Parts: sequence; C-alpha cells; structure tokens
Amino acid sequence: MSFFSFLYTPAILFMVIVAPLWIILHYKSKKRSEAGLSEHERQQLEDLLVKLDKMSERVETLEEILDSRHGKWRRSTEEERYQNGH
Repeated sequence: MSFFSFLYTPAILFMVIVAPLWIILHYKSKKRSEAGLSEHERQQLEDLLVKLDKMSERVETLEEILDSRHGKWRRSTEEERYQNGH
C-alpha cells in the first residue's frame, strides 16, 4: 500500500464534505459582512447620535456656566492635570 492510497480516502472525504461546506460558509459570511448595518443597528446608531448631540449641548452649557461663574476653571484643571502627570 503506497502513501498516496493512504491519503486517497481522506482527500475524497475532504472534497465531498468539508470543501463545499467551507465554500458555502465563506460566501455566506462575506455576504453578511457586505450587507452593512441591519435596520435595528441603524436605529440604535441614530439613537446614539441623538444622545451624543444632547450630551454635547449639555457639556457646552456646563462650560458656559463655569466660564461665567469661575473664569479660571479651565486653567485650574489644566494645572491639576500637569501636576498629576497626565
């Protein structure tokens, strides 16, 4: 019995069972990755963007309040960062 006849059966099993499954799953995953965001994911992204806009407005409002009440707050936070090594 030669070396090639020993590999004959596993090679046939690979080509008949494993290779087709591998190809099918590969193209399914490729199709799924090219499809982009699902409707649910798109809606979640929109919700997060709305929340981001609200948070940005809040931060700007807080900065305006701090600027009006404590004009040196930016300088003091920068000095604290410098002292803490950040």
